[in-house]
Amino acid sequence: MSSVIWYLYEFARKSFLEGITDAKSQHDIVEKPDRFRDFPEVLKEYCIGCGACTQSCPSPHAIKLVRDGDDHDGEGKAYPVINKRACIRCGFCAEVCPTEPKTLLCGENHLIREEFNIIPSKRQYTVDDFLCIKCKKCIKSCPVEGAIIEKDNKIMVDQSKCISCGNCLEACPVKGAMKGVFIDNLEDQKAIIRLVVNTLEEFIESKEDELNNLPSEKLLKLQLPLSEIWDKALNILPDEEVALEIIENATDRLKIRIITWDESKCKKCRLCVDECPTKAISYDSEKNEVKRDSDKCLRCSNCYQTCPFSVVKYFIAKFLLDDVNGEKVILITLKESQLANR
Repeated sequence: MSSVIWYLYEFARKSFLEGITDAKSQHDIVEKPDRFRDFPEVLKEYCIGCGACTQSCPSPHAIKLVRDGDDHDGEGKAYPVINKRACIRCGFCAEVCPTEPKTLLCGENHLIREEFNIIPSKRQYTVDDFLCIKCKKCIKSCPVEGAIIEKDNKIMVDQSKCISCGNCLEACPVKGAMKGVFIDNLEDQKAIIRLVVNTLEEFIESKEDELNNLPSEKLLKLQLPLSEIWDKALNILPDEEVALEIIENATDRLKIRIITWDESKCKKCRLCVDECPTKAISYDSEKNEVKRDSDKCLRCSNCYQTCPFSVVKYFIAKFLLDDVNGEKVILITLKESQLANR
């Protein structure tokens, strides 16, 4: 009974009642620290629709891109929408967002070194300076300032700023000058390129009679269906999109030097034997024959420029992957080199 009376007395005290009515949290608890990660706040007016946030998000269905309806002023604005029921407040979306100011805000970002703050992508865009004509259309089409720059009279892609949107590839007027290079399975990619080069070389060398009879200044045009190598390429890398683009990029700037050898014209002068840097050409004294080993040959053209009897012919082959009657075909153009006057 005495304990009940004591509790009643405590509850009735003025200080107890004042403590309830005037209760306040401490200041440092009320104020959110800068490091606090809240749900991302979207400032959609800054969004460029690159999709970097959706690619980096580790939580399924936490973020998606939507687009407002089109009107008379143009296409609707694209921007991210956050699903708070799925969002884990990791902040990756804000970290990879390339816009300035940021489209997504959710507290102080982690301090990540710039070279590692790269948007997840299986492609890396790069400029082929051999083909680039410096038109700068890629720079104008890029939605991120500074991602594509001109430096020392060369167009370059800053990989730390590139968002892999592909606008530059679409804007480039020269096929192959801007490349979207796949950055995975590099050894498999090399194997496909070797397959392409070896197959093309073997195919062209099988046309030796046509090459030997080709008049000077004339072109020989050939076609190799892609189906000849397609199954082998997929056995190396079973991704059709990647395999096709590797073959296309390889043929865009591929040049193969072709040597033909007409033994019927050879006078056994052996000038070519001494000139060959790899001993690919040898003389058999017993058979009185001059032979060329194609596996050792560098296609350097020394024999072509040395031989006075036109035993050797030297051709340059160029290639283009294109559609012909609904079928992918590698178009081949060969022309005799003009290294020496014949």
